[in-house]
Amino acid sequence: MTADCRLYLITPPVLPADFEQTLAGALDAGDVAALQLRLKDVPEAELSRTIDRLRPIAQSRDVAFLLNDNPVLAVKSGCDGAHVGQTDMPAKQARKILGDLTLGVTCHNSRHLAMEAGEAGADYVAFGAFFPTTTKEPPEMADIATLRTWAETMEIPCVAIGGINAHNCAPLVRAGAEFLAVSGAVWNHEAGAAAGVQAMLRAIQDAT
Repeated sequence: MTADCRLYLITPPVLPADFEQTLAGALDAGDVAALQLRLKDVPEAELSRTIDRLRPIAQSRDVAFLLNDNPVLAVKSGCDGAHVGQTDMPAKQARKILGDLTLGVTCHNSRHLAMEAGEAGADYVAFGAFFPTTTKEPPEMADIATLRTWAETMEIPCVAIGGINAHNCAPLVRAGAEFLAVSGAVWNHEAGAAAGVQAMLRAIQDAT
């Protein structure tokens, strides 16, 4: 169960000027399953331009490019899918818009929300935050038991998210998370983003 755990990157809240180069280096550093573009309060025209800049970098490396919150723009701009939260578009509506593209749904610490998401057609569910995070303020902290029970009983893949880094991820890997969603652990790594990816991959490997 733990052998298949993969890395899922979320972009920084604010993209630095040289982010294309940083992103390419990070994705070339090791196996990354997906990249979620998560930019809040950005005009759609600017978001579209950012997608056009970053999407080819991910897709040319077989990394799924997912857009946060906006399934309509995800389809229009050639993304591989979208991720929606509980206060964004309902999963059922997002599923209809996305068609065969990937749909992920935030489920906090609730197996009930995750089951509803699965029934609505989610391709994966995300539990978290498991640890304190500066990226966003979670409505509640998640329990590893929620993740473990889901992984043991359900077929829909689960993503662990929230404050995850190379030093604290082992229990999540062992609990059965198919993906670890990380942001700061990679982009803020003292030796650079590529080193951050490698550190996470080593930690995942060590946990198995």
